Amino acid sequence: MNLQASDIVSLVVAVVIPLVVGGLGGAATAPAIPTWYQGLNKPPWNPPNWVLGPVWTLLYILMGVAAWLVWRQGWDNPQVQVALAIFGVQLLLNLFWSLIFFGWRSPNWAVLEIVVLWGFILATTVLFYRVESVAWLLLIPYQLWVTFAAVLNATVWQLNR
Repeated sequence: MNLQASDIVSLVVAVVIPLVVGGLGGAATAPAIPTWYQGLNKPPWNPPNWVLGPVWTLLYILMGVAAWLVWRQGWDNPQVQVALAIFGVQLLLNLFWSLIFFGWRSPNWAVLEIVVLWGFILATTVLFYRVESVAWLLLIPYQLWVTFAAVLNATVWQLNR
């Protein structure tokens, strides 16, 4: 791959966008961790809090690179437009999950939302697969992590009803 300066700038922008969304979600999450979340009953397989930041940062970087790879296939391509639109929807749903679970302190509504998020991640992965041969692979860790997060979310809700 021959990268031009404009490619590097567009890659940085593509990575920064998910990181900013993650930062907004983190802003909603951080105040609830030492207070509300600390007091919840959680399963023994709940990851330690310090793991979440690095995992999500890596996932947001992978999302950004994947979106950039799709965008490079040409914005004039309708498949690229649809794939990136669905990517944008799933990114907003990702933010909304943090707002619902941590901001509103509502694990029950967050379960419903994360199921919708999971479906949009799957749709994004399929659409990315149709456009670019590597981009979709970068979303697999994200899909797996959100699967884990959905099970954890449901378990936390059940343990704290």
